[in-house]
Amino acid sequence: MKNKKEPALHNKRRKNNEESKWGYIFILAPLLVFIIFTLYPIIDAFIISFKEFKPLKTEWIGLDNYKNTLKNSLFYKSLINTVVYTGLTVPLSMALSFVVSILIVPLTKRKQNFYKAAYYLPAIASGVALSFVWKWIFDPLPSGLLNRLVALFGVNNQNWLGSSKTAMLSLILMALLSSHGTSIIIYIAALLGIDNTYYESADIDGATFFKKLWYIVLPLVKPTTVFLLVTSVIGSFQVFQNAFLMTGGGPDNATTMVGLLIFNKAFKYFEYGEASAQALLLTAIIGIFTFIQFKLTGDNVEY
Repeated sequence: MKNKKEPALHNKRRKNNEESKWGYIFILAPLLVFIIFTLYPIIDAFIISFKEFKPLKTEWIGLDNYKNTLKNSLFYKSLINTVVYTGLTVPLSMALSFVVSILIVPLTKRKQNFYKAAYYLPAIASGVALSFVWKWIFDPLPSGLLNRLVALFGVNNQNWLGSSKTAMLSLILMALLSSHGTSIIIYIAALLGIDNTYYESADIDGATFFKKLWYIVLPLVKPTTVFLLVTSVIGSFQVFQNAFLMTGGGPDNATTMVGLLIFNKAFKYFEYGEASAQALLLTAIIGIFTFIQFKLTGDNVEY
């Protein structure tokens, strides 16, 4: 009996080894993509951050790029602009997305699909095309849509993108009115995943809509909220397109974000070493904010 079991055990191990081999082969492609397009650029940027770019060669300068960045007042201003932008857009966008999701869930399946598609449309539209639309909305001339709207309330024409007082608010307004599609779809999926028995029990106890919202919905969608909060903050700290296309960072650097500052350093002034140092500092800042968010909001959250 022992001799009969050994070949069977050997064949089983051989089959498992072949299956494992194919598994490694299948994950090799995404692993190579990650190494080539993510890991290698990070390592290369780390090395470049200790160098000064020159036309014929680069020179090793140690921590000078980091020191110059930490002494640069524009870096701190861009960081403050980014924090202000993030602090206003992320919580307001999440609140609006949650409210819209609550309103969409009771609708029929066909209406749900219509509204999800309508809200998600800006996410797949060209950022350049959307920027042209928003530039028309913020047009300082009386023909601008926003100026025509505020004129109804007796407000004079405003140079929304050309004034340091309103440029940042204009970018925030643009973000609040055009970037909810992904959050809404994720929130709707989370809300539809809540078991109806919770609501039935709450109805028996005579719970109001707001009590259901507070004691049932919010705790059960907390993992989704934490996920959206973390990813939204990370994305907002890397904001570039809106500032670049709408204001170019002006006026007087009022809308210069860290992402735009890094872009200008690298591709406008060709200071690749300092740009890499700023990018790595931004990465560290995002990591710290992410860690704090998980510590403050991630308790008792399972994914």
